Amino acid sequence: MAVVALALSLAAAPRAQAAGGEPSIAKKHFGTLSNGKKIDIYTLRNARGMRVRVLTYGGILQSIEVPDSGGRFANVTLGFDNLSDYVKKSPYFGCITGRYANRIAKGRFTLDGRTYQLATNDGPNHLHGGNKGFDKRVWKAQPFRRGDSVGLVLTYTSPNGEEHYPGTLRTTVVYTLTGDNKIRMDYRATTSRPTVVNLTNHAYFNLRGEGNGRILGHELQINASRYTPVDKTLIPTGKIARLGGTPLDFREPTAVGERINSRNQQIARGGGYDHNYVLDGRGLRTAATVVEPDSGRVLEVITDQPGLQFYSGNFLDGTLRGTSGHLYPKRSGFALESQHFPDSPNHANFPSTVLRPGDVYRTTTIYAFSTTA
Repeated sequence: MAVVALALSLAAAPRAQAAGGEPSIAKKHFGTLSNGKKIDIYTLRNARGMRVRVLTYGGILQSIEVPDSGGRFANVTLGFDNLSDYVKKSPYFGCITGRYANRIAKGRFTLDGRTYQLATNDGPNHLHGGNKGFDKRVWKAQPFRRGDSVGLVLTYTSPNGEEHYPGTLRTTVVYTLTGDNKIRMDYRATTSRPTVVNLTNHAYFNLRGEGNGRILGHELQINASRYTPVDKTLIPTGKIARLGGTPLDFREPTAVGERINSRNQQIARGGGYDHNYVLDGRGLRTAATVVEPDSGRVLEVITDQPGLQFYSGNFLDGTLRGTSGHLYPKRSGFALESQHFPDSPNHANFPSTVLRPGDVYRTTTIYAFSTTA
């Protein structure tokens, strides 16, 4: 992809000038890590006034400002206004997760006859790349503009053995803010040795506006007729089960809170929804649609991945204070993580996550924002 550098300004466009004007990118200093590395924040703005802020720490989507049906803008993703909270407290707000998003049972997998032991940072299991996954790495950033779109090319090279994964993994994630209010995320990776890879973004959304209550009234539709049931530690059992007749079935638009307290073993194990949905169809297609009735905001998740993890913010507990200064109570945000299935390296019947030298890992996910009126 040809990358055209933009002149960088030191301040984002004021909200009074939300609509109209040229697409732009602004760069500012966000903070400094304890090792002295400086972290930048880039503000991407399109001609419609949508703004997306991205950190070089973890490739984090720090804020996403979109209009409601009346044209009023609000940030709809959870996050912090300072680097320290991201380093010390973040439950993966808005970050790139890798090398392996989601869980691997007991942190262990076997590839080509060799067993690899990863960190167990989620009870007995490995989660989101380990103790210092891609969410805690500093990414190089290169801004670009192409037509009515602006974006960032983020790159990170994970050395062989980092977090005990085999192979040097060279990763590129391109964030593109389009003129029609879409965030396109293109992931690419190559490896020097056989390894496993599963990358995604872990944004938490509240379409009422970040810090503005719970997400139980959001109406969700997921285009999946099957899912992967989990055990007590949220590891897939290996079965691919039908959703019909269960409270996890979102093939028809349903309020998130309508069945979240059902006496269902799977919901009890997740403390709500925390499950991988086996998406219908192939190629780049709509995986999920969310409508927030009061604001009229709509989020459509489009992906070429085989799975989508729906997480209803069950472990938020009211102790984290977000960008607006409000505390985040339980279920005040949801995540829809496009992905391969959790624990795929240990289930031969799941789509493979193995990447070999000479091959290229490629996947695309789009967050498309609109309104009901």
